[in-house]
Amino acid sequence: MSIGITDEQVELADSLRKWAASLSPLAAVRAAEGDPVASFADVRAAAEEMGVAAIAVPESAGGGGGTVLDQAVALEACAHELVPGGLLGAAIGGALTGRPGWYGVQVRPGGVVWDGGAATEHLLLAGGTVTPEVGVDLSARHGRVTDDDARDAATGEPGRRLLALTLAAAEAAGVTRWCLETAVDYAKVREQFGQRIGSFQAVKHLCAEMLETAEAVTAAAWDAAAAADADDTEQWAFSAEVAHVVCFDGAVEVAKACIQVLGGIGFTYEHDAHLYLRRALALRALAGPASAAAERVTAAAVSGVRRRVEVDLEGRDEAIRPEARTIAERIAALPPGEQRAALVDAGYLTPHWPAPYGLGADPTTQIVIDQELARAGVARPDLVIAGWAVPTILAHGTDAQRERFVRPSLLGELTWCQLFSEPGSGSDLASLRTRAERVDGGWSLSGQKVWTSVAERADWGICLARTDPDAPQHKGITYFLVDMRSAGIEVRPLREITGEALFNEVFLDEVFVPDDCVVAEPGDGWRLARTTLANERVAMASARLTKSVERAVELAATGELGPVERVEVGRQVALATVCALLGVRTTLRALGGHGPGAESSVAKLLGVRSRQDSSELVVRLQGDALAVVGPIGKESGAPLAADLWEQLNTRCLSIAGGTTQILRNVAGERILGLPR
Repeated sequence: MSIGITDEQVELADSLRKWAASLSPLAAVRAAEGDPVASFADVRAAAEEMGVAAIAVPESAGGGGGTVLDQAVALEACAHELVPGGLLGAAIGGALTGRPGWYGVQVRPGGVVWDGGAATEHLLLAGGTVTPEVGVDLSARHGRVTDDDARDAATGEPGRRLLALTLAAAEAAGVTRWCLETAVDYAKVREQFGQRIGSFQAVKHLCAEMLETAEAVTAAAWDAAAAADADDTEQWAFSAEVAHVVCFDGAVEVAKACIQVLGGIGFTYEHDAHLYLRRALALRALAGPASAAAERVTAAAVSGVRRRVEVDLEGRDEAIRPEARTIAERIAALPPGEQRAALVDAGYLTPHWPAPYGLGADPTTQIVIDQELARAGVARPDLVIAGWAVPTILAHGTDAQRERFVRPSLLGELTWCQLFSEPGSGSDLASLRTRAERVDGGWSLSGQKVWTSVAERADWGICLARTDPDAPQHKGITYFLVDMRSAGIEVRPLREITGEALFNEVFLDEVFVPDDCVVAEPGDGWRLARTTLANERVAMASARLTKSVERAVELAATGELGPVERVEVGRQVALATVCALLGVRTTLRALGGHGPGAESSVAKLLGVRSRQDSSELVVRLQGDALAVVGPIGKESGAPLAADLWEQLNTRCLSIAGGTTQILRNVAGERILGLPR
């Protein structure tokens, strides 16, 4: 997905990509090779006629009157086609001065003049004459200041730097997107060893990792541009620094990975991939060291800055907010022990579920309810496994099953566990061996399940078992509701690497399950295991940091960390912020009536990386005290003991719910369309 989320932004990006491609920009780049004063006149004339670089300039001055985000969408689209001629400098200069033109912009005192070689005007912090040079980026002509005979009186360095970073990040997103698309398209058709290379897991994982990075770059670039349009310089500075940490290194890494997927052809001068790598390298060099940006992110976080994202409901909430506020305040006024039942009765515990258990609420209504409950101080209880089991019963169960299980589960009267994984079928769930044989009035289940949370206290379990051993793997599975108090069930705790026993293995020895506890029809189990309600839950947008990242910031606030360690903390703050922004973008897509984009699919992969890396960093920052930490525990009174518990516990995140490697296979095949 590109930076743009709204229909208008998506349409703008699509039209500009087509327009840019029609200019044959790469041919112009190659034709100008070695010419330090190349102006790319034809391309520039077309861009000037379109007003591409003046979108954020007021209409009264001859510009488009758009936002910085609109300008970012345009630059991303043009960078996708590698349009030459100085669009970035022109866009920065136009937004700074409020008038269109072809500007060279010096962002840092004594630094290179961005697009100075192709400019007709210059914004120079230190002043001087600009000499154009041919640099690493063959599609641009940046400049070198050769004397000091003038001084620019335009916007000062801090604001200029933020705007330059914001719009450069948009170009980085465009480069990243092209490299991802090019690599994936090649992997779909290139054959080696008799197979298309996209079917090789190594290539599939490389492409999936490119997708993760591309979505992170896109989210960070989008947020920086969105923050630029808000009236909060502190928030803009924070988001621009996060973009600095994420976008430019990310673009370089994806460009290098693209060449790796292309193989020998990608290393040739004739292929366009190296031109995109060159643009990425130049943008990274112009932006300056990401380590310095990471240290600034740490400093901002230590001072209390966190990214605050406001979701604009565009007035769609006006008709529903008064009632939502009244209900939320009424629930908040009840004793804590009565609030859960009140949430259930109002449909506010699961508003996305259909009536009478929810409201069948659309995304806007869900967001408003979230906001009003938060405002009133009402916390929803976590349904845990019931949040997976009950939607399946709602969608596929009988009326009697819904009557029996749904409301008691919402009220917390029933606790559920999930009996899916087996010792020989973890991520490969279709290979499960627990068997269910027909008996009088129901089924007899025998087998072993593992990694089952809360099995020791669950009332019911959702269980997959094989009812037809002769059917193909995915066809002969049935979905059962198992009473965990039934004869023949043995639960044994499994001690984990933290020393605690949160998981269990469950043995089923001829456990009787009546026919009325089969969901849907025998053989439907695989389909049911993969379904959810059509009206998905839309969470309230948030960009909060995770527990370990906050702990890392706390350690940085002591003043005892060195520069290298502070950089590491800043990188973790940036990654956690981006992970949260992926959720915000998914929320905004839902509010616009669209299904989730790729960011929702890679959010778990990036989120796992964030939580594991940040928890490990927290422990590492505390040095050799780890060797004498004493007994560890989540609730330990010793901070390092609790930190170590968190680090060890997060190792399960890249295993549970599908390993990272399997999820990358899924992302490669279902999102990128790579062959199996």
